[in-house]
Amino acid sequence: MKKLNSKLIIPGVMAVLALSYSCKDYLNRTPSGSLNTVILANKAGIDGLLIGAYSLLDGTYGGQPGNTWMTGTDNWGYGSVAADDAHKGSTPDDQAPLGQIEAFIATGGNGYLDPKWRVMFNGVQRANDVLRELPLVKDGSVTAEYAKQVTAEARFLRGFYEMDLAKLWRNVPYADETITYDNGNYNIGNPGPIWDKIEADFQAAMAVLPASQPQVGRANKYAAEAFLAKAYMFDHQYAKALVALNDLIANGVTPGGAKYTLQPYANNFNPSTKNGPEGVFVIQASVHDGSNGDNGNSGNTLNYAAGGPASCCGFFLPSFSFVNAFKVDATTGLPLLDTYNDSDVKNDQGVAADAAFTPYAGTLDPRLDWSVGRRGIPFLDWGNMPGASWARDQLNGGPYIAIKNVYYKAAQATTADTYEGWAVNQSNANSYNAIRYADVLLWAAECEIEVGSLTTAEKYVNMVRDRAADKTGWVYTYVDPNDPTKGRTATPAANYKVGFYGIYASTRGTSNPTSGFAAKGKDFARKAVQFERRIELGMEGHRFFDLQRWDALYGGQMGAGFMAKTLNDYLAHEVKVPGFPSVLLNSAHFVAGRSELFPIPQTQIDITHGKIKQNPNYN
Repeated sequence: MKKLNSKLIIPGVMAVLALSYSCKDYLNRTPSGSLNTVILANKAGIDGLLIGAYSLLDGTYGGQPGNTWMTGTDNWGYGSVAADDAHKGSTPDDQAPLGQIEAFIATGGNGYLDPKWRVMFNGVQRANDVLRELPLVKDGSVTAEYAKQVTAEARFLRGFYEMDLAKLWRNVPYADETITYDNGNYNIGNPGPIWDKIEADFQAAMAVLPASQPQVGRANKYAAEAFLAKAYMFDHQYAKALVALNDLIANGVTPGGAKYTLQPYANNFNPSTKNGPEGVFVIQASVHDGSNGDNGNSGNTLNYAAGGPASCCGFFLPSFSFVNAFKVDATTGLPLLDTYNDSDVKNDQGVAADAAFTPYAGTLDPRLDWSVGRRGIPFLDWGNMPGASWARDQLNGGPYIAIKNVYYKAAQATTADTYEGWAVNQSNANSYNAIRYADVLLWAAECEIEVGSLTTAEKYVNMVRDRAADKTGWVYTYVDPNDPTKGRTATPAANYKVGFYGIYASTRGTSNPTSGFAAKGKDFARKAVQFERRIELGMEGHRFFDLQRWDALYGGQMGAGFMAKTLNDYLAHEVKVPGFPSVLLNSAHFVAGRSELFPIPQTQIDITHGKIKQNPNYN
């Protein structure tokens, strides 16, 4: 099992945990046996079980079903590759089940989906183990106050794991602590959405958890409130979400007590500056802790340039459409909401590594070069991204490289590790921002559009853009591209510009009074907020689920078929990019009424004797 004590949360009790807690399958095993009752019925045992529940927040553990890159809760495959953020990468036949997901042809037999389901339900059951064991403690070692807090944390964790399941499959079982093998009620069905039960878990957690915690990885009151707001967003209860979001904006603090604020954009993705004031809930990662790389960001093990940092394995490559979304109007600095994909940002697709290449000279949002590695542009402190020499299969994967999950060269010795003895420098300490403050602001903007003020929505979007407009946070060229240690010049690496909607008062960008939300109307405001989420949060595993919740098929505000149209338009663009044969995408088609959800693993339908039903139109 994964080593837990250095990465997470509560000290001690690991010997007890190792003796008593094995990694169990979903609902078909009893999680609290006689050994638990005898050994774990004390504070040390409860702490150990809570550590076990926290340890799956990254979606990985030693000996798990499948591989870590199939199950990580950053959802890079399910949230970004399955949407329009990224291509699978590598070669077309490598990790073929992910290629099926990218092409929208996955079935219930897909090799990625069952491990993901099982690992998340393992997390649910670990949280339930805590709740089942607490009443058995009779030795006085657990005070009533501590029991309340542990219960709240366990319910937070259960809500987290159930939400991750609900985002992928929507129709999933909800298992509370009464569901056990011994009780004979483990074959429960999936009659429909469970947002109300997820909301109840986060409400209960929020009511008890403190505003600060002694360890940064533990959930506090505001983390629970943020996840409650997120559940409300998926449940389309915008008025309730807005109440929570307003409180987060006014009063929210990190577990360490820092008031929420927008820190420099790149700090959110730097292992050396993690757990900053923008981190509403951060899933911890650590290296060089005796865990054989298991405690690093192992869900991203494959997601490095094939010839650059770590030198393997060429997965998770930003799409042409995603890069195009960062183009802005040269005068206003605002996104090209409707025309961004009419032409492509100049790229080196099919251009040999030793051939001359000059990067795109048009106007761009500066967040692009903290999100995507482009040829001729500084890639963190690794030098200018060289192009094809870093690609494993540029022909089929495209010319771009993921960057948000990569560590800095100067800090490689302390922030990178070998994963499981084979993947050198492919485990890193780059913790995952499950929710960051930019999320909160943009959710609040969505809610204001639906049930509040367009002007306030505009303010929140401009606050996010104001951070992007701050020139101190832009990417700058090297003094010597061949020796990045000589520092940077005062010249931006590209033609960056950020403007503001309406008449937002700022000294860092361009305002455009004719683009005010109130003047342009609700439809324009929705489009602007949704586009801002795309460029602000791209390559962070959110895009598929945003498109899903905006589609009217599941109660969203954008009309039925919105997600299908968005992703089929994306596919139509990608397959026409010159020099990009796109073996996986040529026959891909998103089917409205089916592809908005993933197919439920057939193994789960089988082991519950049909109590669990397949999602619509997969039979």
